[in-house]
Amino acid sequence: MYEYESEINDADLKKVGLELMFMTPEKSSSDEGVTAVELAKMVDLPVETVKKKLVILKDCEIVRVKGINPKYWKFDNYKFQRMDENDEVYKLLCCFDDVDFDRYFQY
Repeated sequence: MYEYESEINDADLKKVGLELMFMTPEKSSSDEGVTAVELAKMVDLPVETVKKKLVILKDCEIVRVKGINPKYWKFDNYKFQRMDENDEVYKLLCCFDDVDFDRYFQY
C-alpha cells in the first residue's frame, strides 16, 4: 500500500491535501491539474516538502498525476470517498476543526 509515518497531525500534509481537494479550475494554470511549484506557492511551503506530501497522497491513490515535466496533480474525489474511514490520511483530511473555509471558497 503506502508508507506514511503515523503522524495524525501532519499539518503540511493536511494543507496540501485540502488545497487539492478544494481546487477550482480558476486556481490552476492547466485543466490537467496543478504543478508542485504552483501548489507550493498556494500553501506557502517549500517545493520539496510539497512534493513529499504529494507522493504520500498519490500512494493513498487519492491524487492523480499526469505528465512528466511538469507533472500535474489532481485530487481524485471518487477514490477519496471510497477510502477506509480508519485510514490515517482520510481522518486527517476529514478533520475540519481548524480549517478556514474562506481560504477555499468565495461567498
